[in-house]
Amino acid sequence: GNKTVVLIDEYDKPMLDAFDSDMLNRNRETLKGFYSILKAADDSLRFVMLTGVTKFSQVSVFSGFNQPKDISMDPTYDAICGITQEELLTVYDEAIEEMAAINKLSKDEMVRDLKRTYDGYHFSEGMLDIYNPFSLIYALDRKSIKDFWTTTGTPEYLMKLLSADDETIKEIIGKEYTQKEFADYKATKEMPLPMIYQSGYLTIKGYDADTKRFKLDIPNNEIAESFVSLWAAGYLNVDEDDINNLAIDMFVLLKKGNIEGFMEKLETFLASIPYSAHESLKDEKEREKYFQTIFYVIMRLIGTRCYVYAEKETSYGRADIVLELKDYVYIFELKVDGSADEALAQIDRKGYANEYREDPRKVRKLGIVFSSETKTVQEWEEA
Repeated sequence: GNKTVVLIDEYDKPMLDAFDSDMLNRNRETLKGFYSILKAADDSLRFVMLTGVTKFSQVSVFSGFNQPKDISMDPTYDAICGITQEELLTVYDEAIEEMAAINKLSKDEMVRDLKRTYDGYHFSEGMLDIYNPFSLIYALDRKSIKDFWTTTGTPEYLMKLLSADDETIKEIIGKEYTQKEFADYKATKEMPLPMIYQSGYLTIKGYDADTKRFKLDIPNNEIAESFVSLWAAGYLNVDEDDINNLAIDMFVLLKKGNIEGFMEKLETFLASIPYSAHESLKDEKEREKYFQTIFYVIMRLIGTRCYVYAEKETSYGRADIVLELKDYVYIFELKVDGSADEALAQIDRKGYANEYREDPRKVRKLGIVFSSETKTVQEWEEA
């Protein structure tokens, strides 16, 4: 005589498995029939909850079912599937202390590392910080910071979307979006953003109440290393491990202040990129985008070990890349077929280094010029 509770996880998996194939419509129709049974049994149901990655629900899957209430961006349920900072510091307080002792860190340092690696998700304009529960709990159990969630495998549908998308990762992240553009509609090859966001590889990082527009970015270091390297491997036609190892080597060189070694690594890497990766570059705008994207990708990977800012806003403009390490602050200005002197003059003219005047770290300004002919570094200078 009791009413039934129905819980369905990954309700959209049959459609994701058939993404971009002839089976998609057939699977969708099968699911419509399945969910119509729930409508017919409405009087016998107490509660139904469905979870999944996509918003296919807004299209036609539930046409035979009472339209469900979408709580994906409802502030009331921000933390329903994650762990907040308050929960971390109370429920897991003892586990953090044990992990800190094993890693020879203070408790504050351990919390900082956990936060940079697994925190950073936001699911509404309320901007409540949420940790990835899968990775966080694994880290506390293993007493080690590692990429736990991303090593479970990259979804095939996401790889298909990334390979078909004409926009670079820098362009996707550099925009502001309405909710409809990334959260209220199904993904297609022409519009991959909803799937990338709903899969957890991008999250909300800012909200403007006046325009009701959202800024999206990579949630944390765990996602940055896997997602950025995956995208770069496809974009540049290089091995994913190679670009990850390059970022580690370049980080070590910058940490030591070895600019010459850093630039040598950059030049060697650019020279190794297959011609097919840039043979379609037709005009100056495409060439500039290509080089800026490569440098941006490398800096984002380096930034998983320090702090990186792309197009950092100042009072007079935007610095291309600012990298903050323990002992150094690097300010990079990039040009294509220009001059390094011109790049350095822009850093000074627009005051990109002004906020670091009282900073105890050494500020190093670099102008880098790429050649559209040789597809590598033309010249560089430091000031």
